[in-house]
This record gives sequence, structure tokens and C-alpha cells, in this order.
Amino acid sequence: MRTEQNLTRLDRVFARLDREPERPAHIDVPKMSRHRVALFLATLAFYLAIVWLVVITSWLVRLDWLVMFFRPYQQWSGIHWFVDYYVVLGQRGPTAVMVAAWLGWRSWRQHTLRPLLTLGASLLLLNLTVGAAKLGMGRLGPHYATTIGSNEMGLGGDIFPSGHTANAVVTWGILAYLASTPRARRWLSALSAVTSLGVGLATVYLGTHWLSDVVLGWAAGLLILLALPWCEPLIARAEVAIFDLRDRWRDRRAGTAPAPAPASPVAVPVPFASGAPAQEEASTAREPAQPARPPRAPVHLAPGPHTTRSERTPVTPVGSRRPPHADRLPRGAATSAARPLTGG
Repeated sequence: MRTEQNLTRLDRVFARLDREPERPAHIDVPKMSRHRVALFLATLAFYLAIVWLVVITSWLVRLDWLVMFFRPYQQWSGIHWFVDYYVVLGQRGPTAVMVAAWLGWRSWRQHTLRPLLTLGASLLLLNLTVGAAKLGMGRLGPHYATTIGSNEMGLGGDIFPSGHTANAVVTWGILAYLASTPRARRWLSALSAVTSLGVGLATVYLGTHWLSDVVLGWAAGLLILLALPWCEPLIARAEVAIFDLRDRWRDRRAGTAPAPAPASPVAVPVPFASGAPAQEEASTAREPAQPARPPRAPVHLAPGPHTTRSERTPVTPVGSRRPPHADRLPRGAATSAARPLTGG
């Protein structure tokens, strides 16, 4: 009789946290469909319309001043402490760290760098587009407004569009963009929309942004999320390049770098002596080329351990160091031959 183990909810959670044996074969990568392009163009038109309404000091600017004079932070002062904490969900530093930690685990689990690279690409687009718009339009915030009823444009400010709102849309929306299933994408999309909406209204409550700043921040963040499929080919190439660099670094560190292939032998024509038969040259040309020998290991002249000069055994050469000469005689023989023999 076969019994199966009943896994509890906690066991299933820990099993979900384990790393997959290999990279999933089918990872859903959003593509730039016609529906997405139409939504991108509509959001871009809405973005430009908001900018135009603020530039011409229309009814939207008057609404900004009405909300500012209402002073929500004084009308509902009891929730001020909660809004101070909640608005942190739109700050770039803390939110980027939290989302990067989650996407880093997903990258490790699925053997892919796409989640982290997609987050980096979205934050780069956010800094370029929203930062350029802030500096280009130079609008002052409610606390620094100079003229009642004016649009406060071109006065050196940096609040239009709202960076908190755009960052909340991008940072939390990237989780829905990278979701693995349609159901998870729907739930994460709704969660990110509510979070970014609350962050935008929190900045209006605190008086740090005009209402039009928040509306433009929502549009700016949505434009970045809609444009991400255009960055997918570049993200894929960057992932392949990083993995290739990692493999080369591992091979170099392990000492298993492939040796350079030996050069193929080049046939050098050898001149034959006069009168040699032509068959010898033909047979030499028909001989098969010998396979190239593998490179030999370097031979060391002193394979043993190195010893200092004081530890070496002195060796004294035997005999004289002078070279031998045929016309010279030994010193003893020359002396005896020079003395005359005398009688007794």
C-alpha cells in the first residue's frame, strides 16, 4: 500500500523558496503589441496635455491653488503621522532596496539576471526622463510659491512632475511587469496602482506637491512601464554578455583556460641537388603531414628545492686551473734537468 506525504502550507512555502534545478524554459517576456503601443500613445498625449494646461495657467492651476489653500494637513491632522511613514513607499532609495532584494532572489532562483536588469533599466529611464522634465520646467512647490494664481514655472524648482509618484508607479509596477502568471500580474498591478495613488495623494496632503504634479507623475511612471518591452532585446544581450564574462573569469581563476591552438605546419620547398630524380620530390609532396605535437611542459634546470649559498657543499677543483702546454715541463723535472751532475 503506497502512502503519500501530506505537505503543510509551511512545507510548500519552503519548497517554493528552493532554487530551481535549471532555468525555466519559457519565461514570459512582454512584447510591444498594438494594444500596448496605443496605450503608450494615449498616455503620452495625456502627459503633454497636462503640461500644456499648466503652462497656459488654466483651470488646473486654479485647482492646484484651491487644494493648497485648503491645507489638508491641518484639516485632517490626526493622520499626519501615518502619512509621514506611508510616503516613504515613494522614496527611491528605500523602495529600490526592497524591490531589488526580492528580484535578486528571483534571479538566483531562476538562473537569470533579467529581473535585476529590468529594474536597472526602468530606474535609469526614470532618472533620465523625470529628472530632465523637472529641471527643464523648473516649477516651484506650494511651500515656495511667490505669486498667487500663477503656474510658478521656470523659477528654478524641481517638483513637476512628482518624483515620489513616478517612482512609486515604476518601482512597484515592475513587480507586476515581471510576474510569472497572468493572475499574479493582475493582483500586482492592482496593488501597485493603489500604492502609487496613495503616495501621490500623500504628497498633496503634506503640501510638498501640487495636484497637477501628482497627475503628471502618474503619467510619467506609466510611460516608462509601457516602454519597457522596447528595452527587452538590449536586456537580453546584456545578460548574455555578463554570463560570458562570468564564465571566462571562472575559467581563468580555475586555471582551465583553453590553450591557444598550435599553428598548422607550413610546407617549405627544399631545393634538390642537380641530377636527383623527380620521383623523390613527388613522394615527399605525397607524404601526409604529421600531426602537431602538444606543447611540452617547461623543463626546469633545478627541479629540487632551492638552497642558500651557506647550505651548499663547497666543491674544490682537483689539479691546476692552468691550461696544459706541450712545451712546458713539470716544475720538478725542469729543476733537476738544469743542475749539472758532479762526481763524488
